Amino acid sequence: MKSISLLIKPASGSCQLRCNYCFYKDVTTSREITNYGMMTHETLELLVQKALSESEEQCSFAFQGGEPTLAGLDFYRKLISLQKKYNLRNIPIFNSLQTNGIVLDDEWCDFFTQNDFLIGLSLDGSKDIHDLNRVDTEGKGTFARVIRSAELMDKHKTEYNILCVVTNELARRAEHVYKFFREKGYRFIQFIPCIDDFDTKNGSKGFSLTPERYAHFLKTFFDLWYTDLVNGRYMSVRHFDNWVQMLRGRPPESCSMSGRCVAYGVVEADGSVFPCDFYVLDKWKLGNIFENSLTEILTGPVAEEFVCASYDMPDDCKRCEYLSLCRNGCRRDRERPDVSKPTVNRYCSAYKEFFEYSTSRLVDVANRLTN
Repeated sequence: MKSISLLIKPASGSCQLRCNYCFYKDVTTSREITNYGMMTHETLELLVQKALSESEEQCSFAFQGGEPTLAGLDFYRKLISLQKKYNLRNIPIFNSLQTNGIVLDDEWCDFFTQNDFLIGLSLDGSKDIHDLNRVDTEGKGTFARVIRSAELMDKHKTEYNILCVVTNELARRAEHVYKFFREKGYRFIQFIPCIDDFDTKNGSKGFSLTPERYAHFLKTFFDLWYTDLVNGRYMSVRHFDNWVQMLRGRPPESCSMSGRCVAYGVVEADGSVFPCDFYVLDKWKLGNIFENSLTEILTGPVAEEFVCASYDMPDDCKRCEYLSLCRNGCRRDRERPDVSKPTVNRYCSAYKEFFEYSTSRLVDVANRLTN
């Protein structure tokens, strides 16, 4: 394979937090084995060896959870030694890790910096918003600990971005959240619309994001982002960056914005491989690295079935003037518990409202970059 990108869950679904909107808790309780335990060094070694031997151009190792720091710092030290051992052709390697920030200290941050890790830090805005949903096992908010981790990464010059889950309450306070991030000096933001459980009616939870609120969030966040940009204060917001690149004729780097799935390889702690973080389910198990090569796993019949299932597009989408930007969004947002196959994205009205409101300015940004 030309390149291999893996999303690895070394601690399976284990986590020190009990976030109210955690989609992976719903995933784990929807399969026969709810938790695969901790990844062993043997499994890690086989995974690294296969990835580097089968990848022709570059290889990406992204660690997520649950909470991946529960595997311990020695696990990642072992990772680096194995990458050096098996990277016989000296192909580029990219390491990243998404964390809740609870255990980070000087030692962790120094390791990340010395080994060029990109860190995704989960932070839902200011304390009053963040602590509504991101709580520990005692129900206590985690804001102070996350902010301390960000300060430690600044101290150690660790590269990181902010991952912000957009709930209904956060969307309502979009301006407040944007200004909070700007005042903190965070330069790279990814916002992620929260999702409801598989068998739950959309919008039934207190945190559930409605299309109306999402439209408000997108427009408000965009206004502030665009004003800052034209005044020389650029903040990278992943969604906006992707839409600008798409207007320049380039593919989005976010799979959720491409309109079609790829089987990018989610590796659970026992070496089982699945096609997508949202679908680490028994139905979509692609194989196991102890039984198959990664090439066989990621190009096999189950992977092909998963990808092909995302190709269906409703006629309404095909006729939409914003199809080239929207592409019906992430497959997970197209599924309904009462419908057998993907349909129109649940945020369709929000995207239409946003693109009608913002496209001329998105084009302006694209032209600025081109010129």
